[in-house]
Amino acid sequence: MENRNELIESFLTRGVENIIPNKTELKDVLYSGRKLNVYVGVDPTATRIHLGHVTPLRKLQILADLGHNVTFLIGDFTAKIGDTSDKEAERPILTDEQIRENFETYKRQAEKFLDFSRVELRHNSEWLSKLTFGNVLELTQHFSLNDFISRELIKKRLTEGKRVSLPEVLYPIMQGYDSYFLDADIQLGGTDQTFNMQAGRTLNKDLRGKESFVVANGFLPGTDGRKMSKSWGNAIWIEDSPEEVYGKVMSVADDVILTYYEMGTNVGIGIIDDAKKRLETGENPMIIKKELARIIVSELCGEDKVAEAEAHFQKTVVEKTGEGAQAVEVAEGEIGVIQDLNGKPGLANILVGAGLVESRSEVKRLLDEGAIYIDDIRVEKGSEKIPLHDGENLIRVGKRKYLKLVRT
Repeated sequence: MENRNELIESFLTRGVENIIPNKTELKDVLYSGRKLNVYVGVDPTATRIHLGHVTPLRKLQILADLGHNVTFLIGDFTAKIGDTSDKEAERPILTDEQIRENFETYKRQAEKFLDFSRVELRHNSEWLSKLTFGNVLELTQHFSLNDFISRELIKKRLTEGKRVSLPEVLYPIMQGYDSYFLDADIQLGGTDQTFNMQAGRTLNKDLRGKESFVVANGFLPGTDGRKMSKSWGNAIWIEDSPEEVYGKVMSVADDVILTYYEMGTNVGIGIIDDAKKRLETGENPMIIKKELARIIVSELCGEDKVAEAEAHFQKTVVEKTGEGAQAVEVAEGEIGVIQDLNGKPGLANILVGAGLVESRSEVKRLLDEGAIYIDDIRVEKGSEKIPLHDGENLIRVGKRKYLKLVRT
C-alpha cells in the first residue's frame, strides 16, 4: 500500500475539479488524525457501472485504507425520482423491482474497487421513507426555490417551456438529508452533483452546527470525447469483455490519454508523469495508448486477459481480418437494415441478438454516424436493405466489432 502521505495527496488531487470550502482546510483535517465520516451515493437507475464511475469509488477506498468511516450509499429511495442535474428532461420513474435488480448488479461491480469488509453498505430508504410530511416541510425551510431554478439546465428547461416536476425540486433536499443523517464530514461525487452536495453542507451546518466538505470530481471523457454516458453509447463498462475494453481504450483521442491514466487507472503518479514526459517529447501516442489499454484491461478483467485482448485488437482492427468473429447463418439474398424483411431478422435485430449493440436505436445512431460496414463498404444512412453474396459477409461495427453473416 502507498504510504499515508501519498494516499492523502492522491485523494486531494487525482481527478479532482473542486473542493468546498477549500483544499487547504480539508488537507489539514485529513492530517489531523480525526476519524471522518465519508460517503459516496449512487442511484441505481441503470444496471451497469462504467469506468467514469470508478474515480469516487477509488477515493472512497483510499479513505477506508486510512481508517475512516466510509459508506457506499445506494439511493434506492432517491432513485424513484432520479437526479436530473445533468439531464435536459425528467428521468422515467422506476419501479421498486427495477431498483432492486439494478442494485444487485451495482454491488457486484463495485466490489472490484471497494473492500466491503471495510466499507459499509447502506440504503437511503432506511431514513427517507420514515420522514413525515411535517419533517419534509421543516427541511424545505433551509432552501429557496430561487436557488434551484437558477441552475443552468433547469433554467434552460423553464425558458423552453419544458416541464420541471416538483419531485425534482425536492431531490437536492433528499440528498442533503442523506448527508445529514450519515453525519458526513466528506461527500464525494461528480461536479454535476455539486448543488446537491451543497445541500448536505447546508443541513449539517444549520441543524448540527458542523462544517463539512465536498469533493467534486471531473468527468472521464467517453470514447467519442463527450462525458462518458450510457445514453450516448460511449462508455467503457466495468463488465465489458477484455477485448471490448482494450478496443475502446484504443479508440479514445490522443489528447485524453493522460486523463485516462489519471482517472481511469490506479497506477502510481510516477507512471503518469512518465507517460506525460514521453508524450511531450514526441513519442508516438499509439505506443503509450497501448500501454494504457493493457493497464485498464488488467485492472478490470485480470492480468491474464491482457495478451488475448491485445492479440484480438491486432487481428480485428490493425489487420482487419475479422478472425474469430461470431457467425450468423442467413438464408436470404438480402436483409433489412433496421426493419425485418420477409419475416426474417434484419441487421439491427441480428446485431442486438449477437450482443454487438445494445438496442435498435443504437444501430440507427451508428448508421447516422457512418459506423457500420459490410465487407468494408459503408452501409449508408437511410438504407432499407443490403444484399448478401454467397459465403461470408463481414459486418464491422465501429472500428473493432465484427460479425459474419454466412449465407446458406
